Amino acid sequence: MIPCLHPDLPPRFPPVSRALRDPDGLLAAGGQLTPEWILGAYRHGIFPWFSAGDPILWWSPDPRMTLVPTAARISQSLSRTLRRGRYEIRCDTAFADVMAACAAPRAYAAGTWIVDAMQDAYCTLHALGWAHSVETWIDGELAGGLYGVAIGRAFFGESMFHRRTDASKIAFAHLTRLLARENYAILDCQMSTPHLASLGATEMPREQFVAGLAGWTRHAEPQHWAPDFARADWSR
Repeated sequence: MIPCLHPDLPPRFPPVSRALRDPDGLLAAGGQLTPEWILGAYRHGIFPWFSAGDPILWWSPDPRMTLVPTAARISQSLSRTLRRGRYEIRCDTAFADVMAACAAPRAYAAGTWIVDAMQDAYCTLHALGWAHSVETWIDGELAGGLYGVAIGRAFFGESMFHRRTDASKIAFAHLTRLLARENYAILDCQMSTPHLASLGATEMPREQFVAGLAGWTRHAEPQHWAPDFARADWSR
């Protein structure tokens, strides 16, 4: 059994050590999707993830898939694409569109966890300066991108999409370059997958991850990213 969090009370999550092993990381249900709840969850290594028709579910898997920005792996083929530069990279110019694209049906998935309530909640975080998108534009169209939440020196990646070959990988490469340049300590990728591992992400024990967050998210302030914030020179 997991505890049910009362939506009318201040957000207080149980210790992440109480999360279930099966399904891995399920910690609690209920609460709200307000900025106070979501930001408080991230600061403690917890994130919301649920399907349409379900209550709000909060998770903290162990281990945690993370990436040190300076350890990102860029394949030779992607490096060539980045050097050619036949795209434009933008930040925060189409946040809602990026979320909607990430929520769109995919051939390998039956549904989406990026339900309308999640889109509304993260668009609110974006308006406040906590949530951000990195977008790949090709021929004047949004071709791919990603979004996540930045708190202090931690960036919590949520989802990515592509409509053109390598468009999401381009956005991810620019994000890692941005995070390294701005001295971010960690990019949280949440769940372990072979694709994330190929990009340089590794598993971190949850206890270590949560302990790190105490310092990485300290003294955090919201920040509105300029459209050119993630641009980078890949010729060197």
